[in-house]
Amino acid sequence: MRWLKWISICVIVGVLAGTASALFLWSLDKVTDFRQHHIWIVNFLPFAGLLIGWSYSRWGKDVEKGNDVIIAAYHHPKQSIPFKMGWMIYISTLLTHLFGGSAGREGTAVQMGGSIADQFSKVFKLNADERSHILLIGMSAGFASVFGTPLAGAVFALEILVVKKSIPWILTISLATAYIAHYTCLSWSIQHSHYSITTIPQMSLVPFLGTLISGILFGITAYLFVFAKNKFHSLFNKIKRVPLRPFIGGILIAFFIVATRSTQFIGLGIPQITDSLIHPAGRYDFLIKLLLTAFTLGAGFKGGEVTPLFFIGATLGNILIWFIPLPMALLAGMGFVAVFAGATNCILTSIVLGIELFGLNAGIFVGLASIMAYFTSGMSGIYSSPMKQQLKCKVNQSLNNIFKF
Repeated sequence: MRWLKWISICVIVGVLAGTASALFLWSLDKVTDFRQHHIWIVNFLPFAGLLIGWSYSRWGKDVEKGNDVIIAAYHHPKQSIPFKMGWMIYISTLLTHLFGGSAGREGTAVQMGGSIADQFSKVFKLNADERSHILLIGMSAGFASVFGTPLAGAVFALEILVVKKSIPWILTISLATAYIAHYTCLSWSIQHSHYSITTIPQMSLVPFLGTLISGILFGITAYLFVFAKNKFHSLFNKIKRVPLRPFIGGILIAFFIVATRSTQFIGLGIPQITDSLIHPAGRYDFLIKLLLTAFTLGAGFKGGEVTPLFFIGATLGNILIWFIPLPMALLAGMGFVAVFAGATNCILTSIVLGIELFGLNAGIFVGLASIMAYFTSGMSGIYSSPMKQQLKCKVNQSLNNIFKF
């Protein structure tokens, strides 16, 4: 009976979350295409920010923290996830991208998946433990379907929520839901971005050292992103009226775009990510994207951080070819996942993601780079997870004791 119930839950959540992601990705393509052909629309970014800020101050105070709300609800299952979280983040993310903000998409998909899943807690009369499970599979479904990476989506949910018990069972339902969501999204004729690394050298001393050095640089960059986002967030929090925060931020972002005519740093930046695997990137591309995304999200615009982190890591890895003797595409691919690992503290997800996107042969390189980035990116991350920070601190202390010995 239990299996039948959870098979039903996995199918329902997977289909609905995958469909929601398909609708979101389709909508995101449409608004991005419109913005690219009508770039004048960035002048109205402040008013989009005003609308987003007013909407959340009026109706969304209880869901404003986004993914952290789901994480808190997982650890304290009595806290429910309002269905409005899904449609509010959907609309506000589209507005952010339509008018030229620099943001991602995973936060939107994960929040939609989590809010959809939680609506079935009462339908299936789930207890506290079971309700935490349905939140987890909602997150995995959202991540898997928006990126086309079901394995990484399943691991992401377990890792971000710091799951410690019933792991085989939870991993099973997480994988099942992730794959259902992934194939549901594909069934709606949604095309995901594809990346490839054509040249992967044999691992030896020089590539090994180059990978370690790259990982350290990726970790420092991840730390800078988290630091910048938190600083901008604190700065804008000094503005008492919430709707004015993204309004003022939107003015500054729009001025930057118009003054520099730099449109490659707004939105997701997927063309630049793909190009970084093939052609040399600008030496400051990663830094501009880092600051612009941190500023956009810190000001109160909505979206996610992960795709911009891919952009930052890939363009940084691209320019490391100046002094690290590894293929440019491999360096870009390593940065793609390692900066993500450092900023999210999701090292297992990063490695699985790298293998899903770039193939098993790249696994050793993306794995080593992710491990180094994880341990050099500081204690904080873009997601609120004190338990993960404590675990990371204990591991770092253990490593320090070993080296002292």
